[in-house]
Parts: sequence; structure tokens; C-alpha cells
Amino acid sequence: MARRDPYRDRTEAGEALADALAGALGDQPAIVLALPRGGIPVAVPVARRLAAQLGLMLVRKLGVPGRPELAMGAIARTGDTVDMVRNERVITEAGVNEAAFERVRRREEAVLAERAERYGPLSPWLAPQAARGRTAVLVDDGLATGMTALAAVAAARALRPRRVVMAAPVGSPIAVDLVGREADLVVCPLAPPRFSAVSQWYERFDQLSDAEVLDALARAQP
Repeated sequence: MARRDPYRDRTEAGEALADALAGALGDQPAIVLALPRGGIPVAVPVARRLAAQLGLMLVRKLGVPGRPELAMGAIARTGDTVDMVRNERVITEAGVNEAAFERVRRREEAVLAERAERYGPLSPWLAPQAARGRTAVLVDDGLATGMTALAAVAAARALRPRRVVMAAPVGSPIAVDLVGREADLVVCPLAPPRFSAVSQWYERFDQLSDAEVLDALARAQP
């Protein structure tokens, strides 16, 4: 029976996602790449269940000026390469001109560069051979618009994995369908038709600090 209740927290969500992934992937060799910050505590039980190395896929949403929660695109960084996806419908409907879009893009690229420096020693995305020939499992705490997931999938392709799988405990049906057109597989145990926000499906949805991200990564290393 499909789950209908919210998850208690990201750890419980990660355990449910790990069960779904184990059934979908079998014994395929994998590397788990979490989308920080919210994807980290979800990815920890996933990596443990799959006996896989845990690292990061650095990605940032490009929010509409004045409405940062509304994604007009996203960027993801792999080494020195930045991949970008745009949501032309949102850009047009929100009346965002190219100059405004570029300002947001440059600001978020600077954030990615700073996080690459901060998280670097614990991030396999800096070593492409870590994913080569394996199934790259991208993990986030939810899929709302799907924009960050699309950017992450595009960046993951550059690592030359065997397959790219996008995994999230919950997502909107529209986002699941959108990401499914680009990823080899989307694993999402909960895709409620009345979806309004990822946080709606968690009883506890705290914001994580960089210190908590680094601590989780350090503890997850073999």
C-alpha cells in the first residue's frame, strides 16, 4: 500500500528511500551523491543500505528575484564545470529579463564555488573516477519543481556513470515526470497528487548548517 502519512524526519525518509532503491537497483555497484544541504541526512541511510560511497553533488536553485522559492532554473557544479537548466515558462511569466537572470546565476555560482572549497576534501564529485562505470544515485529530500534535480542529472552525466538515478522520498507528480525524462530512473516512494511543498511531507524539516553537513559526511566515510 502506498504511503500517505508525512515522514517523521529526513532520517526516516532516507530509510524508506533506501528500501525502495535496494529493490530497484539490486546488486548494481553504486555511488550516492547527496544534494546539500537537505539531501545529506536522507542519503546517509541510503549509502549505508547500498554499501556505497557517499559524496556530494553541489547544486543551487536559481530563484526568481523577490520570490526565491520559485525556481526559474538551477545550476550544478562538477569540478570546474557548471551545468545549468532554465525554466523558460517561469522566466517569461515572472517577467525576468536576461540581466536579472544573469545576476542571480552569478551570485549562485559564487555560492557553489565557495561550497566546493569548503566541502571539497569529502566530496567524490571532485574525483570523476569515483562514479565512472557505477550507478550514480542522486539523493535529495524532495522534488518540488524538479529544476535542481535536472541540473544535478546533467552534471552527473559528465562523471560517466553507468546509469544516473534520481532518488527522493517525496515529490510532485509533475516533477517526477519531468526528471524521469532525463534520468535513467527516478525512485520516489511518495508522489501525492495534492502536492504543495516538500516540507508538507515531513513532521520535522529543520534547516541544516554546513557544520552538520560536514559532520554527516565525515561519519559516513568508510
